[in-house]
Amino acid sequence: MTHGIEIGSAIVGIDPDTPRLLQPLARVLLRVNQALVTLGMIALLVASVVLTYSVISRYVMKASTDWQDEAAVFCLVGATFLCSAFVQALRGHVAIEAVAGMLPRSLNRLRLMLVDLLGVMFCTFFAWKSWTLFHEAWAEHQTTSSSWAPPLWIPYGFMAAGMTLLSLQLFVQLSARVNALTKKPVGVTE
Repeated sequence: MTHGIEIGSAIVGIDPDTPRLLQPLARVLLRVNQALVTLGMIALLVASVVLTYSVISRYVMKASTDWQDEAAVFCLVGATFLCSAFVQALRGHVAIEAVAGMLPRSLNRLRLMLVDLLGVMFCTFFAWKSWTLFHEAWAEHQTTSSSWAPPLWIPYGFMAAGMTLLSLQLFVQLSARVNALTKKPVGVTE
């Protein structure tokens, strides 16, 4: 069981148990995730600058701030969803480890595989629903209700693309878990 934050221990890479057939996909995901994390960092920086400008313009210069909140929210939605697959590649999402310490290793491996399977199913459903929202917003030219009225397909597109990448990342990791469970240990003969 871990306690606190472990800085520097996470390594992004391809699991050696990833099936050979999925290794090209795993390599592409690795590159895409690294690029999106860079964009996510820029989006967070832009959101912080926009919100700082919003506070200064609203309270110091008494100016209207009708676009800043939505621009910052769009940046935050993009950073959150588009970086989620990178975080999953590190296995950095929130996890409760109380059960892991009580189970035997073999049962814990099955539990982790089940969690990955449920994660793939949920995220794939979420991605599908996000793509339907994106399509509706695009086809119907939906916008936000503010005076700025940016198109809603932008955040829905971030959400759909991010959940699709997260689903693919989970699928690759699930495949690696299944492959590891079905492999014969080295030196074992039948």
